[in-house]
Amino acid sequence: MGKRFEELKVSRSLLKALEEIGFREPTPVQELVIPVIQSGMNVVGIAQTGTGKTAAYLLPVLTRLVKAEGTEPRCLVLVPTRELSVQVGEDIAELTAFSDLRHASVFGGVGWTRHAALLEPGVDVLAATPGRLWDLYQAHALSLKKVKYLVIDEADRMLDMGFMPQLRQLFEILPARRQNLLFSATFSEKVEKMAEEFLDHYEKVEVAPSATPVEEVKQIVYRVPNFQTKLNLIGHLLQDELQFRRVILFVKTKASAEAVYRVIRRKSEGEKRIMHSDKGQSTRLNAIRAFKEGEVRILITTDLSARGLDASEVTHVINFDIPPHYEDYIHRIGRTARAGHHGTAITLVTPDEVWHLRHIEKMIRMTIAEAPVPEEVVVTETQFEERQKQKREVDRQRKVDDPSFKGAFHEKKRLPTSSGKKTSTGRSSRRPSAGKRGKR
Repeated sequence: MGKRFEELKVSRSLLKALEEIGFREPTPVQELVIPVIQSGMNVVGIAQTGTGKTAAYLLPVLTRLVKAEGTEPRCLVLVPTRELSVQVGEDIAELTAFSDLRHASVFGGVGWTRHAALLEPGVDVLAATPGRLWDLYQAHALSLKKVKYLVIDEADRMLDMGFMPQLRQLFEILPARRQNLLFSATFSEKVEKMAEEFLDHYEKVEVAPSATPVEEVKQIVYRVPNFQTKLNLIGHLLQDELQFRRVILFVKTKASAEAVYRVIRRKSEGEKRIMHSDKGQSTRLNAIRAFKEGEVRILITTDLSARGLDASEVTHVINFDIPPHYEDYIHRIGRTARAGHHGTAITLVTPDEVWHLRHIEKMIRMTIAEAPVPEEVVVTETQFEERQKQKREVDRQRKVDDPSFKGAFHEKKRLPTSSGKKTSTGRSSRRPSAGKRGKR
């Protein structure tokens, strides 16, 4: 039996809020991190999404802030995206329901004057994206002289999104005497360098080995030949409303998002929403809110749009594409199996993505189980252009592994053949009949 929140010396108003929310016992990350933060040390916390890390830094900081004071923020939470800024703001609102502590969330995409007006009456805790924070500081709408606690949340994503220059600017103007708390899903070399540069001495608290998925997530891979078969498979899976009750479907590109949406709009029941960078901020935030409240069954999103998406009872995460950053696989699958629930993460892999899958398996130190494509799914023939693209990518991967590799795809010469004759490789050029599963 672990500790209770009372034993972690959390304030009475926070205990009352936790009881109202329904949180009875601290998660492992909260149990480990809260005492270290209370000791006053700088902290680097390594924990996946869905482990309760936001409350792990908010609870001790809010306890120490006690009550509203002055007009300038005393705690600053830096996050990579507007969605996460909103999410952290909502978490702070829930936890401060029985105190007079004031808070605000600021982010890009809306006029800075609206945020300036929001801050004018005074704020104790501020969640902000680096760009918008700098805008407000430059416009003299905000002073950072009273900041005692600095949190950098999702530090790995901050680095992936190129925020290091903005962070250096901000560190120049923040008070030297402050407690620094840095949280990340992984402790990569880049994150370690960031911690060394910004935090001086710090205590590293790692809840699970770096890049280890949440244990409650069941992971499955489907190997398919092409994009169209991926669409067919998605259309088939999502017809099962009983199993796939609440689904987040991750895609790499806006084009993939639109294609998937067209398919599931026709073939699956329940409300669906689509999010990517072309969608307006209010559309994206409304989609997240509707999904969290259970009004939307299927949410299709790119990685960037999904930052800060913290919804309970997500039954499935589907990776339509392998993520461009392997660490994002951890972020994605962490959207299910939250708060003690079980969940399933499904990844669809074409031949040119198998190499990336192997790298992810190496990172998470496990082999992901492969499932056969259901018989009902139509497996289409790969079109010439996509097949060539896949071959080029496989060649590139082989060159990365072996720099001396010359590139079989480019060296192989095709000889003109007539139907049924042998090619230079000795194989028949006549394509085998696709049969029932090969037809469109």
